[in-house]
Amino acid sequence: MILFPAIDLKDGACVRLKLGLMEEATVFNTDPGAQARAFAEAGAQWIHVVDLNGAFAGKPVNGHAVESILKAVKVPVQLGGGIRDTATIEMWLEKGVRRVILGTVALRDPGLVKDACKRFPGRVAVGIDAKGGKVAVEGWAETSDLTVLDLALKFEDAGVAAIIYTDIDRDGVLAGPNTEATAALARAISTPVIASGGVSSLEDLRALKAVASSGIAGVISGRAIYDGRIDVAQAIKLLAE
Repeated sequence: MILFPAIDLKDGACVRLKLGLMEEATVFNTDPGAQARAFAEAGAQWIHVVDLNGAFAGKPVNGHAVESILKAVKVPVQLGGGIRDTATIEMWLEKGVRRVILGTVALRDPGLVKDACKRFPGRVAVGIDAKGGKVAVEGWAETSDLTVLDLALKFEDAGVAAIIYTDIDRDGVLAGPNTEATAALARAISTPVIASGGVSSLEDLRALKAVASSGIAGVISGRAIYDGRIDVAQAIKLLAE
């Protein structure tokens, strides 16, 4: 199982939100490139980056910060937030992003996601964010009537590299991941699932690892790392055992 240390970008800085609320942002580092470098030096195999402003604006906003991360590290970067069309997908992949994460557009235009998967094999992930079990979009500001599984099943044969499943009700509050729901989703689909939201300790990572055979390929952690509750090197070692 792979650990994805998270860098969430708001106004050019590394922040963590509480329950997905932009007004509940805590700044942890004003130098995203330096933060990415620290993660890479600790042994991170991937870095997870989200342009929070972009998720709300529907277009890239923190481009300069993302580029500083790409220049700072050689480890692969996956990026989400504000990627809503083919031109933006192409732009980021050309700039060196290894994998783009499509969220809102996956609900609004599934055909675009499927076309992108064909054009860029292995380089497109779908981000499914859930609030009360229903898919949330537009930077988590809107909740749809579609369930997480309903949306995930739309892409079963599309060639999506991973489904990144975030439980918004757990995100940024260190309440522990929704292990049961994540494992249930992973068992119901063939696409690998990356767990996100609520990871607060090495014990949480052990709990996810215990159900990894369901199809959970990785886990994203942000606030717990910044707060010092999870040491990146220790976590990577635990997940690799």
